[in-house]
Amino acid sequence: MAQTPPPAQAPTSTTAAFVAALASYLIWGLVNPVFFKSLGDVGAVEIVAHRVVWTVVLVGIGVLATRGPAAIVAAVGNWRRLGILVVTTLLVTVNWTVFIWAVVNSRLVEASLGYFINPLVNVLLGVLFLNERLSRGRMLAVAIAAAGVGSLVVSYGAVPWVALSLALSFGFYALVRKKAAIDPVIGLLVETALLLPAALGYLLWLGSDGAFGHGWAESTLLVLAGPMTAVPLVLFMIGASKLTMTTLGLLQYVGPTGQLLLGVLVYGEAFTRSHAITFACIWVALAVFTADAVHSHRATTRAAAAAE
Repeated sequence: MAQTPPPAQAPTSTTAAFVAALASYLIWGLVNPVFFKSLGDVGAVEIVAHRVVWTVVLVGIGVLATRGPAAIVAAVGNWRRLGILVVTTLLVTVNWTVFIWAVVNSRLVEASLGYFINPLVNVLLGVLFLNERLSRGRMLAVAIAAAGVGSLVVSYGAVPWVALSLALSFGFYALVRKKAAIDPVIGLLVETALLLPAALGYLLWLGSDGAFGHGWAESTLLVLAGPMTAVPLVLFMIGASKLTMTTLGLLQYVGPTGQLLLGVLVYGEAFTRSHAITFACIWVALAVFTADAVHSHRATTRAAAAAE
C-alpha cells in the first residue's frame, strides 16, 4: 500500500512557488531596469543584440543538456508553428527594444504605465480574438483605464507611445503564444535563435575596440544580459506550475509598481498631476478588474464543488 506524503510537503511546495514567482516579478520590476540603466552608454539596439546572443547561448546549453535537440524539433513541430514563432519574435523584439530604450532614456514611469495597462489589454484581446465574454466588472475596468490614458493624452497633447507600444506588443505576444501552446523556454530559445543572425550581423557591423567595443565592466554586463532574460522566466515557470491564476494575476502588478517607484524615487523622473490622475484611474481599474476576477474564480470553484 502506497504511503501518503507528509501534509507539510504541499504547503512547502506552494510557498516555494510563491517565492519563485515573486522573485521573477521583482527581477522584472526592479533588477532589470537597474541593470539596463547601468548600460546607459550603450545603445538600446546594441543591448538587445547582446541580449539575443547570450540568451541563445545560455538557454541553448540548458535545453540541449536537459531535454536534447529532439525536444526543440518536437516543440516547433511544423512550418505553421515556426511561422507563429516568427510573429512572436517580431513582437518580443519590439517589446524588448522599446523597454530598454525607455529605461536608458529616463522614460521608466511611462514604461510602468504600459505594464499596468497590459492586463486590461489582455482582456480586450481575449474578447476580440478568443471569443471570451466580458463581464460588467471587466467592462468597467477597461473603461476607467481608457479614461485614464485619455486624460494623459489630452494633458500632454501626445499619445504615450512607450506605454501603448509595451502594452500592445506584450499583449499580442501573449495572445499568439497562448494560441500556439508552445513550451515557454523552448519558445524563447527559438525566438532568440531566429534573431541571432541579425544580432550577430549588427554587432559585427559595429566593429570592436577592446571587448565588444566597450570596457570590461560594460562587456561583462552585456554577457549577463542572457541570464537576466532567462532566470526570471524560469522562476516564473516554477511559480506558475503551482499557483492559481488569481495569485499570479495579483503578483503581476509587482513589476510595474517597482518600475514606477524606481523611476520617481531613484532616477528622479517627473511625476506630474497628469501622471497622478492617469495612474489613479489605472489603479482603480485594476482594483475593479482584480475584484471581478476573484469573484469569478470563487464562483467557478463553488460551482465545481457543487457538481461533484
